[in-house]
Amino acid sequence: MFVGRPRVLRNGILLTTIIFTLWRLQVVSWSAPSPEWALLEHSMNHGASPSQYPEAKSSFDWSGVKLRYPPDNTARLPSRGTRPLPRIQHQFGVESSAAAKERTQRLLEVKKVFLRAWRGYKKFAWKQDALLPISGGGREQFSGWAATLVDALDTLWIMGLREEFDEAVAAVADIDFGSSTSNRINIFETNIRYLGGLLAAYDLSGRELLLKKAVELGDLIYAGFNTENGMPVDFISFNSAKSGGGLQVESSVVSASPGTLSLELTHLSQVTGNPKYYSAVSQVMDVFYQGQNQTSVPGVWPMNINMKAKDVVHGSAFTLGGCADSLYEYLPKMHQLLGGGEPKYEIMSKTFLQTANRYFLFRPMLPDEDDVLISGNININEKGVPVLDPETEHLACFVGGMFGLAGKLFNQADDVETGIKLTNGCVYAYRAFPTGMMPERIDLAPCKDRSHCPWDEEYWILERGKRPEWKDHLPKGFTTAKDPRYLLRPEAIESVFYAYRITGRREFQDAAWDMFTAVAKGTKTEHANAAVLDVTTDARKPPQEDYMEVSFLFLSFFSLSCRLNFDG
Repeated sequence: MFVGRPRVLRNGILLTTIIFTLWRLQVVSWSAPSPEWALLEHSMNHGASPSQYPEAKSSFDWSGVKLRYPPDNTARLPSRGTRPLPRIQHQFGVESSAAAKERTQRLLEVKKVFLRAWRGYKKFAWKQDALLPISGGGREQFSGWAATLVDALDTLWIMGLREEFDEAVAAVADIDFGSSTSNRINIFETNIRYLGGLLAAYDLSGRELLLKKAVELGDLIYAGFNTENGMPVDFISFNSAKSGGGLQVESSVVSASPGTLSLELTHLSQVTGNPKYYSAVSQVMDVFYQGQNQTSVPGVWPMNINMKAKDVVHGSAFTLGGCADSLYEYLPKMHQLLGGGEPKYEIMSKTFLQTANRYFLFRPMLPDEDDVLISGNININEKGVPVLDPETEHLACFVGGMFGLAGKLFNQADDVETGIKLTNGCVYAYRAFPTGMMPERIDLAPCKDRSHCPWDEEYWILERGKRPEWKDHLPKGFTTAKDPRYLLRPEAIESVFYAYRITGRREFQDAAWDMFTAVAKGTKTEHANAAVLDVTTDARKPPQEDYMEVSFLFLSFFSLSCRLNFDG
């Protein structure tokens, strides 16, 4: 199972799509070795039959819009590469009865926490985007198309919750992609949360209703490419898009927005046989490909780009975190999804990995000299020289899993090891704070040498003193917690999931369990789970915010997956 997710407020991407694509392509094979999972699998074909679902309905037919600037549809889905992709997953052996018993207990606890949050959503926010977990209500965070419901579909299926899954699919039929709670539709969020959620659930279940709704939504997103230069807009003006008269590309957008459309739209072309979605997004990725080595930090793209001018080169701020993260995350996954049939994704991936390792990754100085890595940011100074800013954020914790996956895909063992160290860096950050949760945004004191980094109290105090946000109670090694919140994000535990599946090492199961239990305890509310305002405090009950990130139910999926062993 190999996946991913996006930038600020990122989530629900094409997780299980990649998983089951790999399964079908025999890159990994899947089995259910444990009795408790067999019981879940028993319900695989015991939900509602497709004929029992209501008909998909919508108030507008996006496929019928006559576009003033129809995208170039000459690109076709490439054939698979001539060589099979390398094996990714560890070869698991026979599990002891004691380990199986412990794993079963943990699995059931994860499922219990998920169900509690799901039932809270169903009771107070059914068919709304997000649950208010403290007050007991709902809100429309994106477009009013039941984001939490759509994003949780694949997790419901994987957990064997067929009744809940079928009820949710029936609700999907009522989602009206011809109407929205906002006239400005963010194409990035719509793609990763809604289209990704529908496709993942379709891949798992084969429910044709989900594919029909995915096509409806895909045609809406396709209308966002109705621009003079063929580049997608960042925000689709709903009413203007319906007229087909043409849209105006923005001059400044975050690079993750256009760079994170490839995976879902490509797979929509794969499952429908209609190449138009892949063709449209292929033009966008060509722009990134052509500009990759022309930036101030060759190999990566600036945080902000100008798609109106097709300029992905000029800019002085670079990050692997929010606003850019999923652009990079999708590169090796596109290579994987296309079976190596499009060479540019391997080239872009390898080029990026080299640049990231050289400029962005640093070893933090820690009291016990832990050999871990953290992903920082790069700013270009007045002399045009890249300078490391040793700030990281929870969103950047996906980088460990990405390095691990890419290292396996491209037979680069050093990248796999780098991925392990990056993953352990985020695990360290979780364990360092009294709540067991990592803050949203932190700084650490960087080592001068990755290979040898003894603890230097004076250096740490000096680095801490440079930061006006520093607090006396921060653990040693940390110089600030600029944003002390925990927003129910899944990136760190996602990378732990990768590390476990790639290496088979028990330590990652235990790390995932520690992280999950800390989150479940610290975020629990009367109705579900809420964001925490300050995880650096040792208060018995940390202060909370009346907000449950759509991705929280997805976090439960990763925790569940670290409890299960799959042979293959």
